[in-house]
Amino acid sequence: MGKTNLSVIGGVFVDLHNGRLLWTDNLTELEFNRNTTNKHYDAIIVGGGLSGTLCAYMLAQEGMKLAIIDKRRMATGSTMANTGLLHSLNDIMLKDLIAQIGETKAVRFYRMCQEAIDKLEEATASLPISSEFKRRKTLYYASNEEDAVLLRKEYETLRQFSLDAEFWNRGQIENHFPFSKHAAIVTHQDAEMNPFQFSIGILHHLKRLDVELFNHVTVHNITNCSSGIELLTSMGTLKSENVIFATGYETPPHLSRASSNLDCTFVMASEPIKDLSPWKDRMLIWETKRPYLYLRTTADGRIIAGGLDEKLHRTSKSKEWIRNRAELLRKNVSELFPMLEIKTAFSWGAVFGSSYDQLPLIGRHPARERIYYLLGYGGNGIVYSMLGSIILRDLILERPNKDADIVKLER
Repeated sequence: MGKTNLSVIGGVFVDLHNGRLLWTDNLTELEFNRNTTNKHYDAIIVGGGLSGTLCAYMLAQEGMKLAIIDKRRMATGSTMANTGLLHSLNDIMLKDLIAQIGETKAVRFYRMCQEAIDKLEEATASLPISSEFKRRKTLYYASNEEDAVLLRKEYETLRQFSLDAEFWNRGQIENHFPFSKHAAIVTHQDAEMNPFQFSIGILHHLKRLDVELFNHVTVHNITNCSSGIELLTSMGTLKSENVIFATGYETPPHLSRASSNLDCTFVMASEPIKDLSPWKDRMLIWETKRPYLYLRTTADGRIIAGGLDEKLHRTSKSKEWIRNRAELLRKNVSELFPMLEIKTAFSWGAVFGSSYDQLPLIGRHPARERIYYLLGYGGNGIVYSMLGSIILRDLILERPNKDADIVKLER
């Protein structure tokens, strides 16, 4: 997409996305600040994508004096490539998360995700621009017979803790869809949205609250001082009580490499389809295979399909390879819905990262006061950004929050 999307990841300049993106057709103009009017802020958020804007949204509700700075134009990094699926389930199954971090924390994390979707719905209702938020059921199907056994065990674990889930056998799937799978878990309180419009809507909302927004500002250095934090930037020195880094998949400053798995994921979006009636309730769909295929529909009747993740390399971003991956995704969707005429209208590749334990990294720097991070790594990034914004609000305001321990940086 050009130089403004270059990011430093592991010391290497990488494009966050390439190809033709769907959400850019809905670009809404927004006036940004040119010069700072505040000598001192309560908090400065570095990163004006979905994570950063959500964090500012939560802090602004507390009456804090805020600024957001971004080295490119806000909301045009990974947010613009996000496909907007909001799941209450996670890439790591609950039964596996229990084995990893214990029953209490694992179950609580799953509830945090459900609560975050509710909070996202509340936030969209308060914004001046539609985010196309829509509650959806999700079909999480077994890619093979072995995974059907795993799904049954996962379903039993979810029900043990009264978490939303329904188990479908092959016959039930065939009754509702034109394809057959061994088994599936169905959840009922998930959602879809336009993540780019959501971020732009938040930015408009923040402007009304006098939050200062600065594009094309680079941070050169960060120092602790008697009054809090000083940021040496390309627009001069900014002073703040706190600083929050919501820098997406870029290497975060003053923090060792947090994302252990850095991949490229591919997406196609179809032309609008008049009749999507074979698609039961227009459910979100994904599978147990890794990397997994994931699908959703849009407000204007398109199909979005993503997956085919691969290790990030130069070929991943070539136009020819993106078209190749998009065509394979289109064929995957056609195999599920052979009666639909699916024509690719948009296709792109984007950087995607996950942490070593498949949980987001959120919290205070382990050694430096007043420096915080909101890194929503994983396939449920929007949900993680919401729950992380709540945690950081409480940490900064010195409110008790037991959830912070689950996603803290040193764990």
